[in-house]
Amino acid sequence: MPTAHTITTDDGETLVAVHHPPDAPTSDTWLVFCHGFVSDKSGSYAERCRRAVDEGYHAVRFDFRGCGDSEGAFVDQTLSSKIVDLRAVLDHFDAPSYALVGSSFGAKTAFHATVGFDADADDVGGQVRAIAGRAPLTYNRAFDHLRGVVEREGQFTYDTGHTVDGRFFADFERYAFDDVTADLSVPVALFHGAADDSVPLRDSLDATASFDVDVSLQVFAREGHRFSRRAEARFRRGLFDWLARTLLAESD
Repeated sequence: MPTAHTITTDDGETLVAVHHPPDAPTSDTWLVFCHGFVSDKSGSYAERCRRAVDEGYHAVRFDFRGCGDSEGAFVDQTLSSKIVDLRAVLDHFDAPSYALVGSSFGAKTAFHATVGFDADADDVGGQVRAIAGRAPLTYNRAFDHLRGVVEREGQFTYDTGHTVDGRFFADFERYAFDDVTADLSVPVALFHGAADDSVPLRDSLDATASFDVDVSLQVFAREGHRFSRRAEARFRRGLFDWLARTLLAESD
């Protein structure tokens, strides 16, 4: 039975996470799902967690601050705050190890949160063994258009009502994806639509060539940033096949 958890971050924000325990665990590695920029933990994330449970994994989905059921205003969030949120979730559950699965900006958060991750540190709780990204935001250039709007107008508000201002980009520019490709030490899987007009496939191709770790890249023909139901089903099959191979190899 899924259970809701309230988590307080080091900087005082309150997050809401949902833990999905399996009836018969098949792995010590927990899967933590990180939602996209103006998304939340509902919908496809609940379905992915149910699939994870069927595969024998503990699964966690949560809302970053300013999203869903978590506290805070979206306009105040940054990549730095998202990293704080993710690490608070990992620390709270304190699992033996984790695989992070991020969609879009959730993947970027997972990557940057993992660089420099210290498995022996008490404040991060656990060890990241693998990262998977669906339609992953990697290089900052994918946000160039949004940055331009904010520079001209002072802020930008999505149709969903989520607003971004200059504070977001002042923080964003502190994080170069080249630091991730240089320092990451865990296997990576990327799943990207060939027709993605939000984050171009070229970014995942460049990232794949730049990583110094084992990388799996699966390209979905004619799929955009949001996957069709058919592509979502293929993504889940590919994700869990990759996890099974990767986690088994890591344990050998």
